[in-house]
Amino acid sequence: LSFLAISIIPFTSFFVIRTDFWSHLILINPQITENIEYNSKISQKSSSIFVMGYALNLCKFHLYKVPYNHNIVEEGMEMTQNRIRIVDVADTSGLSTATVSKVIHGKTEKISDETVKRVQQELERSGYIPNMAGILLARNNSRIIGVVVNDHEKYAGRVLEDGFVMSSLNALSHEVNEKGYFLMIKTTSDIREIPVFASMWNMDGLILIGFCEADYESLRNQMRISFVVYDGYFEKCSKVVNLVINHYNGGYQAGKYFKELGHKKALCIADNFTCMDKERIEGFRKAFEQGKTYRWEIPKTEKERMCFYEDKYMQLLKSNVTAVFAVSDFYALEFMKFLQGKNIRIPEDIQIIGFDDSMASKESNPSLTTIHQEANLRAKTAIECLEAMRDGTEYKPQIVLPVDLIKRESTRKL
Repeated sequence: LSFLAISIIPFTSFFVIRTDFWSHLILINPQITENIEYNSKISQKSSSIFVMGYALNLCKFHLYKVPYNHNIVEEGMEMTQNRIRIVDVADTSGLSTATVSKVIHGKTEKISDETVKRVQQELERSGYIPNMAGILLARNNSRIIGVVVNDHEKYAGRVLEDGFVMSSLNALSHEVNEKGYFLMIKTTSDIREIPVFASMWNMDGLILIGFCEADYESLRNQMRISFVVYDGYFEKCSKVVNLVINHYNGGYQAGKYFKELGHKKALCIADNFTCMDKERIEGFRKAFEQGKTYRWEIPKTEKERMCFYEDKYMQLLKSNVTAVFAVSDFYALEFMKFLQGKNIRIPEDIQIIGFDDSMASKESNPSLTTIHQEANLRAKTAIECLEAMRDGTEYKPQIVLPVDLIKRESTRKL
């Protein structure tokens, strides 16, 4: 069954996200709070493509931006005029509209396989396009998984461009496609927006990324749906799974490796000393304890960080630090670029280890030694936990996933 569900609204741009099975067309306009959905006959050109269109006025996206085009609106209006109705499919099939409607909505328990196939064939032949938003929201099980990402000030409005976030969303997208779910993404720095977001879309479950410290018990009571938290720091509560990686061990592996390479003085870089960053640095210090460890708490905005690095540069040289451990690949690569701008050679003069194993860490020059966390494993585990909580089967309230050191060109034996 091929279909197109499209929202026709005034807009300035839209974004297309391609996946293996769905092509999601997201029309975005923060000024528009209403959308009109039409059923229409799919064009022959698009008949082999599955498309899901919906307005996400609460969501920010930054991928494949396409300028406004009047032809899109005109084509949508033309499709609306030629739309195929359920009654048309029923008349052609010689069946009741109720039977056709039940097949479309998946309520086929009392309908024969032959009749179901007959309806599906006619739907395909006629190019009928169901209002998928209405179908999904009407079901007790909408199969919508929401992902809320903390749009922290340190991302400067570009949180979806962060390597860890991109990797996490890509892995989740693949996993929900495999399981037949829909993925809906929202970015916000205000956790109070989450219950509204979840309830208005009748979601099966939520995945929260970047909210390490929050009142999850209160949040859970407001939503009454299950959710998984990536790297949370909170007391156990019902229908919430805390899915973490072994941050301490990741830092420990980095410190141990620098020690094995012969380093005596190291610098740790983070924008705070709480939650996972604290664990990573403490693990590093433990493994590197026979050496001297310095720690910089860097500003959260890029402009202020550059000033900070400039102010601290001479101090860094005088300290004779030869090893730098950053709590993220982002900070590691940023600091590497700063040092290279000062004609500091990596790894000849100073060596660097990051954390996350983002795509950028593989492509940098030199490539970055880092701590790898398995995004695909975390995504798979997250969906399995949501399903277990939904179905009332056994699940663990906290799961710790392993990490591994990936050795690349930014480190070497002294």
